[in-house]
Amino acid sequence: MAGAEGEEVLVQCPVCLRELPGAHINSHLDRCLQAGEGEVEPGSSPPCKRPHLAAAPPGSQAEGKPEEVRPSAASPVLSFFKKGRGGGQGPGAPGRRNGVGREEAAVKPENGGSTAADSGAALRGASLAQKLEGKPLAERLRPDTLGDYVGQERVLGAQTLLRSLLESHEIPSLILWGPPGCGKTTLAHIIANSSKKNGTRFVTLSATSAKTNDVRDVISQAQNEKRLFKRKTILFIDEIHRFNKSQQDTFLPHVECGTVTLIGATTENPSFQVNAALLSRCRVIVLEKLSVEAMEAILMRAVRSLGVQVLGQGDQHGSSETGSSSESSECPVYIEEKALNTLAYLCDGDARTGLNGLQLAVQARLAAGKTTLTITKGGSADGILITEEHVKEGLQRSHILYDRAGEEHYNCISALHKSMRGSDENASLYWLARMLEGGEDPLYVARRLVRFASEDIGLADPLALTQAVAAYQGCHFIGMPECEVILAQCVVYFARAPKSIEVYRAYSNVKECLRMHTGPLPPVPLHLRNAPTRLMKNLGYGKGYKYNPMYKEPVEQDYLPEELKGTDFFKERET
Repeated sequence: MAGAEGEEVLVQCPVCLRELPGAHINSHLDRCLQAGEGEVEPGSSPPCKRPHLAAAPPGSQAEGKPEEVRPSAASPVLSFFKKGRGGGQGPGAPGRRNGVGREEAAVKPENGGSTAADSGAALRGASLAQKLEGKPLAERLRPDTLGDYVGQERVLGAQTLLRSLLESHEIPSLILWGPPGCGKTTLAHIIANSSKKNGTRFVTLSATSAKTNDVRDVISQAQNEKRLFKRKTILFIDEIHRFNKSQQDTFLPHVECGTVTLIGATTENPSFQVNAALLSRCRVIVLEKLSVEAMEAILMRAVRSLGVQVLGQGDQHGSSETGSSSESSECPVYIEEKALNTLAYLCDGDARTGLNGLQLAVQARLAAGKTTLTITKGGSADGILITEEHVKEGLQRSHILYDRAGEEHYNCISALHKSMRGSDENASLYWLARMLEGGEDPLYVARRLVRFASEDIGLADPLALTQAVAAYQGCHFIGMPECEVILAQCVVYFARAPKSIEVYRAYSNVKECLRMHTGPLPPVPLHLRNAPTRLMKNLGYGKGYKYNPMYKEPVEQDYLPEELKGTDFFKERET
């Protein structure tokens, strides 16, 4: 890089590759680093896209040929002064202070590319078959802002605490608890978009695949970001209940000191599945399954984005217009309004199931081809019609929310028990069917009925226990689905039977007496003891015992220990 002998030595700038006298390089380098992206020093050429080490110095053209710069995709810019798209920005550059880092640069579209907010426009510009390809419809139509979020008005409605915090970008550590398809991941997606605009890192992990080392790496990066750039990090853990207790303990000190803001999503009761120490550091947000009205709004928005016309609203009359911007050669697609209403009911508040069921029904009808259908009075047209039967066929059956190992398992068995206790035979049959149709083990239900026979019916109808044991044996012999009527018969019998908790309450009093006793338990009275040997007889075992069958009249004899004489466990005790 030196010039001819006697001339001042020239030094090449590592940013713009311009050659300058050595005495001026420091001030020039400062100006280069402070210049914004796209700004170039006056009189200099734009930075070369090739690595500096691979390029020949401009002043060393041995063969007299001008240097030829060929941009190559395989030759990335290897500059220590560039961070992502920052173009010469160091840690203290303005772009860095605004919080734009590597995580956001990876997700921001280049050259004005489309984002999730433009998905509706992208859908309108494609044919229906193209709209249904690639990502599932539920993922493609996921909203990006709170304004597009449907449902959960109790938690995210206007003037609610959580909505105010999200709009002000003050996000606390949260545990989102709710059934599948209620909007937990979508809410995290909205928080991610909002946080990136505010300069906050948002990192997503799934507890189904992430390991403890992955969590430690994220926390280490969050510590560096906070120490060097005063930048916050939000860590979203999907299915957080899949982490065991020791893995969940990894978050404790870092959530406590604010290194990361934790957002966990779970379908299980966090009281049982999330570490109590971690739970105390987070706010639990309970999301309920979506209402039918919310599901209808979600499905209607999906239908409009696909360009499918809804029959039954009174304004769909033309056969040549399809209500979309698709090609004119494409057959119009129609869906009955009743089909959408049925789908909203059958998906049981699960938006993912509803949208995927709609997608499956449309794809199946597209594959079947067009048919001639009557749209207006006295008119017909070629098109594709999606009916209620097609929607039901796509779902196969009603989507029943039931988890044999989760919260709903205990909720349903509790509802069945209380309905039988309250002598409501209709509710009893309903909760039984909810469990069996959801895949519950019939032997589990039968075992609970055996318990119910003695706990809630008891001596008011001693045959109830016989009914329960017979129902258990019947279920064991023939299994599902034949045994469902056996359980139904037993459940109705118990709902109609008289109830008595006399035995249950008396036994509970005995247990309480044993728990509350202080000191050693009283010994068994000698006359009640068995005396199989001569030594025991000599010690007084069995002495004075009156054998009741040998007496015609009632026998006066004590059977309780001395300290408990006169105790009546069948009397209701004061609490």
